[in-house]
Amino acid sequence: MNIYVGNLAPEVTEDELKQEFMAFGKVTSVSIIKDKYSGQSRGFGFVEMPSMTEGQAAISGLKGKALKDRTLEVSEARPRSERGSYRDQKSGSYHGRSSSFGSSGKQ
Repeated sequence: MNIYVGNLAPEVTEDELKQEFMAFGKVTSVSIIKDKYSGQSRGFGFVEMPSMTEGQAAISGLKGKALKDRTLEVSEARPRSERGSYRDQKSGSYHGRSSSFGSSGKQ
C-alpha cells in the first residue's frame, strides 16, 4: 500500500518518518520529496507498506498526529494520472506557434 504523508516539517528525515510507520507494521520504502534545485523538503512524501491492513492502521493511527510541531496529513496515495504537457497537446510547439527561440524575427 502506498501512503501519502503531507504537512511534514522541513527537518523531518526519511528515517524518522519510517520509525513512525514501523509502529504499525513492515515498511518497504520511505521517500520524502525534495525540490530538485535547492534539495529542500517540499513538505510531503510517500511510505510503502506491503500489508493493506497495516497500511490502513498506520493511516488511522498517524492522521492528525503531531511530528515536529506539524500535524500530519496521512491518506492512501492516489495513482498518478496519465497526463501530457500543454506543449505535447499542441503539436510540439507552445500555444500553437512554432518556436523562434534565438532568432530576431528579422530576415
